[in-house]
Amino acid sequence: MHALGRVLIIAGSDSGGGAGIQADVKTVTALGGYAATAITAVTVQNTLGVTGVHPIPLDVIAAQARAVLSDIGADAIKTGMLGDAATVALVAQLLDEAAVPAVIDPVMVAKGGASLLADAAVAAVRELLIPRAALLTPNAPETTALTGLAVETTDDLRRAGAALLAAGAGAVLMKGGHVPGPRVIDLLMTPDGETAFEGERIESRHTHGTGCTLASACAAGLAQGLPLTAAVARAWDYVHEAILRAPGFGAGHGPLDHGWPLREARARGRA
Repeated sequence: MHALGRVLIIAGSDSGGGAGIQADVKTVTALGGYAATAITAVTVQNTLGVTGVHPIPLDVIAAQARAVLSDIGADAIKTGMLGDAATVALVAQLLDEAAVPAVIDPVMVAKGGASLLADAAVAAVRELLIPRAALLTPNAPETTALTGLAVETTDDLRRAGAALLAAGAGAVLMKGGHVPGPRVIDLLMTPDGETAFEGERIESRHTHGTGCTLASACAAGLAQGLPLTAAVARAWDYVHEAILRAPGFGAGHGPLDHGWPLREARARGRA
């Protein structure tokens, strides 16, 4: 493991910069890690939605990942948008080759509602990626797709999390943003117990890329050698602050402020 924390990100590109590879790279960098990428698809999108998805050929995805792994190396891998079952199968093979902790963000639908994962690929995620996940980070709709369980309350999240652990995940971060209520409760569940992360719900339309950002922040922490709970706690605080500081760009679901820790560090240096 390298002290800097090398994260290989296997995910789709977001031309608007708020989610996907762009959010992942910004997040890992802001938290002091080193980000490398294997891009699975090029999307045409902004804050108003996704208007085009152009998959990258499988051999090119594989070549990107292996080029990074054979030379730079990785201390953790983070996966995002994978698109179809063939890509999921390839990524499972790459995870076996890399043999480092994997943070699996089972991206299925964009913030604006566009589908980012073919229906047939959900079964592949269930069978191939969940058992390879050091940490799985589903939101409520993704959890329902993976488990068949309705998720409307925090107790529902807990039950579904137990099902995902039973399916082979090393740990699950059950995201409660879709669960109604004035407070957001996320549950980190492992075979050894549960940790809750709770805060006041932030009423904002500028939440594009929160899932990508949270998963990448977790991966950066694991790559840097933080224990799982500490990595998730730092990631959770980072995303919370990034939402609060969102710059207000765009007319739709706007991006977060990924760079806030860098400006904080500069401000401390000037003080």
